[in-house]
Amino acid sequence: MSLMLEPTPSMIKEDRVYASMGITDEEFASIERILGRLPNYTETGLFSVMWSEHCSYKNSKPVLKKFPTEGERVLQGPGEGAGIVDIGDGQAVVFKIESHNHPSAIEPYQGAATGVGGIIRDVFSMGARPIALLNSLRFGELTTPRMKYLFEEIVSGIAGYGNCIGIPTVGGEIQFDPSYEGNPLVNAMCVGLINHEDIKVGQARGVGNTVMYVGAKTGRDGIHGATFASEELTDESDSKRPAVQVGDPFMEKLLLEACLELIQSDALVGIQDMGAAGLTSSSAEMASKAGSGIEMNLDLVPQRETGMTPYEMMLSESQERMLIVVTKGRETEIEELFEKYGLEAVAVGAVTDDKILRLKHHGEIVAEVPADALALDAPVYHKPSEEPAYIREFREMKTEVPAVEDYTKALLALLAQPTIASKEWVYDQYDYMVRTNTIVAPGSDAAVVRIRGTKKALAMTTDCNSRYLYLDPEAGGKIAVAEAARNIVCSGAEPLAITDCLNFGNPEKPEIFWQLEKAADGMSEGCRVLSTPVIGGNVSLYNETNGEAIYPTPVVGMVGLVHDTKHITTQSFKKAGDLIYIIGEAAPEFGGSELQKWMNGGRIFGQSPKIDLEVEKERQKTLLQSIQEGLVESAHDISEGGLGVALAEGLFTAEGLGLDVEVAGEIVTALFAETQSRFVVSVDAANKTAFESLVPDAKLAGTVTESGRYVIRSKEELNIIDIEATELLNAWKGAIPCLLKSVD
Repeated sequence: MSLMLEPTPSMIKEDRVYASMGITDEEFASIERILGRLPNYTETGLFSVMWSEHCSYKNSKPVLKKFPTEGERVLQGPGEGAGIVDIGDGQAVVFKIESHNHPSAIEPYQGAATGVGGIIRDVFSMGARPIALLNSLRFGELTTPRMKYLFEEIVSGIAGYGNCIGIPTVGGEIQFDPSYEGNPLVNAMCVGLINHEDIKVGQARGVGNTVMYVGAKTGRDGIHGATFASEELTDESDSKRPAVQVGDPFMEKLLLEACLELIQSDALVGIQDMGAAGLTSSSAEMASKAGSGIEMNLDLVPQRETGMTPYEMMLSESQERMLIVVTKGRETEIEELFEKYGLEAVAVGAVTDDKILRLKHHGEIVAEVPADALALDAPVYHKPSEEPAYIREFREMKTEVPAVEDYTKALLALLAQPTIASKEWVYDQYDYMVRTNTIVAPGSDAAVVRIRGTKKALAMTTDCNSRYLYLDPEAGGKIAVAEAARNIVCSGAEPLAITDCLNFGNPEKPEIFWQLEKAADGMSEGCRVLSTPVIGGNVSLYNETNGEAIYPTPVVGMVGLVHDTKHITTQSFKKAGDLIYIIGEAAPEFGGSELQKWMNGGRIFGQSPKIDLEVEKERQKTLLQSIQEGLVESAHDISEGGLGVALAEGLFTAEGLGLDVEVAGEIVTALFAETQSRFVVSVDAANKTAFESLVPDAKLAGTVTESGRYVIRSKEELNIIDIEATELLNAWKGAIPCLLKSVD
């Protein structure tokens, strides 16, 4: 029970109580000017969460403006719960990605689970039925008990929530690097389907209409979660454990079904998830977006703990809650609808015309703040930007080809690197087949989910090579978008749009802000050239532990449209006799590569791979056309580990098959360079002429065999690698389970 006396407005100012909530002296002076008086404790709390970086993007807004957000298919861009893209026939796809990094670092199971729950609510708050979940995860090396614990618990939290709610977790990516040792990243993505006429928005329109609270009761979990997410982690961060919310996927399943039924009611005016900043953000944002106000009586808010103060109720981030606005006089039917699902729906307030968020408690007004001041008027900072010294040092380094003495040993070692190795240990914990719409399960370039009742399907992926971004944020930003699009194209789909999760260190450090700016420049150009606008996303800054920042990690979540399910393609070779083509030539580019990391004890240096987006666009276009014309048996992009790894991955689910491939030029470059815009494709011999005329960049390199052996040769050296494919498979498949079992 909360018995502490709250400080008075004058004490808040004189004792700088606001500073402990993340508000600066200048910001407090601004709040005082806006209100024309000193704020009370509850009002100070409202501003602290709404003006946090997590809610206001005050440090990143100038950067976010760079992104292209419009396109002929875009129905809803950034600004609502999730973005929406038209996929024809009156249907649309709804998707978004968000971070839950800080909570997952200190309470990994619940941090990851509630990250999944929150992104699901963002999607169904738009009126869409969620059909798939993906994730993008980053960890330190799996060599310490703490990192193994975080890895196991975070995966378990994602699986536990998604499996219980009955939404398949169909894809994602995981990378391991020392920079994430203190600060793992947990980015969750949800994809939903909607009919155009069912699209809803989070707006409190119609003076006199009723504001209703639906879902779980409010507790003291998650108070100041948004503020916590807007500061660096330190050795004292464990004391923030109460800021981590606790999820209930069974409650969320009921809430989801109730809200999807509610969407069909003409009584519904607006709906929004109570996510970061809980009741504060949902009420202030819904009022602000509609140009209205909201008055709420907090005595009516369902509470699961006694003696909760207005401050606690407004800042709680308890899960599985929504705020809705319904037509006045229709409250009873809404209550009855939610009662069917065993959920509360309680009228807590009304829409007003004065643009004020007004809160009452025990018969008194406890907060009176302009809604726009909370939702729109946070300060916007143009932070100083400075290129880090290490970038200049790396730029001047000469390109050197690593001296690999044993190609077979190098290939086996790369396949066992956790970033490349099989993630089966992870996705075997996910129910990726629930609802039976999953056509391509985790493990290929992109996941594919069918759209029932049509010939169409959706391909989806998450991508980002943060090492490239560390070496060159602008090139790395372009590559993140391009690689996502490559994965979509390799699956037989047309890339539609992206959602992004910008994970960076402390933006108050000029070198970190420079990384953020340059990455956004690269991503923006990638999106423009490849016609994949940004329809929403999330910024997660202050990802540092004791002053050490993570690698810049702007994760790209992309969705593509498979126009006909017969176009669906996977990375696995299909039959002996098929011809193997390589699209694009290798250059000696090893900066940030898996080979460099393996050979240098984890150290990353030099220049990242270059990318020509026009070349990328043309290759994607011709490959997709050849897939749609039925000329391609398998397609796989060449990424981490280079050609050697990509070829091996084509064999791992192709039981009994082998390959015989001839490479040209310098061997280490040909096998292990991570040059961009490249693909491995297999083609039925009968389609040789048609394929080659359509894809001029494709070079015939070899054939799929029935030998079960992986054979690489060159004109100079006959058998560079000649090994049983099963030996490669065992190295790749066993790496992560082996690391988890090892005793440190």
